[in-house]
Amino acid sequence: MQKKTATLLIILLIFTFSTGLLIGHYKILSLKLLKSTIYDGKFSYEDNFLPFQISDNEIKSLVRMDDEVDIIQKRNSIIELLWSEKGFPHLLSSTVNNNITDSRYNDLENIRKIDEIIITMDNDINSISYFFHPKNSNNKLLIYHEGHAGDFFNGKNTIQFFLNRGYSVLAFSMPLMGMNNQPVIDLTNFEKVKFSSHNQFVLLDSDDFSAIKYFVEPIALSLNYVDENYDFDSYYMVGISGGGWTTTLYAAIDQRISQSYSVAGSYPLYLRYEQKDIGDYEQLNPKLYGIANYLELYVMASYGDQRKYVQIFNKYDPCCFSGELYKTYENTIKQKLELLQKGTFQVYLDDTHKEHKISNYALDIIASNLEN
Repeated sequence: MQKKTATLLIILLIFTFSTGLLIGHYKILSLKLLKSTIYDGKFSYEDNFLPFQISDNEIKSLVRMDDEVDIIQKRNSIIELLWSEKGFPHLLSSTVNNNITDSRYNDLENIRKIDEIIITMDNDINSISYFFHPKNSNNKLLIYHEGHAGDFFNGKNTIQFFLNRGYSVLAFSMPLMGMNNQPVIDLTNFEKVKFSSHNQFVLLDSDDFSAIKYFVEPIALSLNYVDENYDFDSYYMVGISGGGWTTTLYAAIDQRISQSYSVAGSYPLYLRYEQKDIGDYEQLNPKLYGIANYLELYVMASYGDQRKYVQIFNKYDPCCFSGELYKTYENTIKQKLELLQKGTFQVYLDDTHKEHKISNYALDIIASNLEN
């Protein structure tokens, strides 16, 4: 009896270790969780993220788009979620301070001036972005979006890289981060709360309001200002981490962005792992992903005449989305776009470093794509 018990215990330990290894190393969620998350908008962890191997057909079934009509419907549904009956914002609603001074950028090269654009949104949540104007311009605008690291100053190297090539650069931080404010909001039936974390945005969501808008409305309104006052040939967008996530969502809903580049920005939910770490509020919002899951957003960001969406992953990223798990869906997105006959999707793997960043190698990839 003792020998049998010992044998069962050994088997249990091996199973537990193997399960943990599969989940921890391969970062794969159960298909049951994926489907409940995407289709039902419910987050049930009853199956404890059991490891599985998802088939190509199962992945293909997640892309619920057969033609342009489907893409337009999903885009319009996201816009309705964000702005209700008002639709995509077309009014000029921004404060612009021309030719500001910020000593942190005094050493930038090929810089003519910096303008500051301030967007104030519902609940007095704001966005402060900088508009970098090069001395020698190629008449193209590149949007740079920082991630959860904080201020877009962290992307100064990226900003300089594109200024050197003649791009005007419009730089953003995520809401509540960088120079953006962290207001105290009086919540009905709660109390006054200082907002300093994206996860607090769930307290603002209701049947007719989605705080997801805070991530994209500043870009929309700033581009409205640019449309009104400048005549650029093209708009491009580059983002790192949470800024890469923002790049994906914004390119999916605004076709003014002709090429977009997400660096270490997202994986579809079936590749996320560990209940305690499957993303912030914006990365698993059931209303948003009930309309369009990640794979569908990738298609939407890619789709259109002469449009391109590129993902760059850091193979040895210590933070997020390391490895080569993108291979599970890469061909699915490409095949869907071939059927739709508009748009390009590409993935690059950066194995030149072991950091969570946009490397010089990644910048060269982006520049090569833009210039060709």
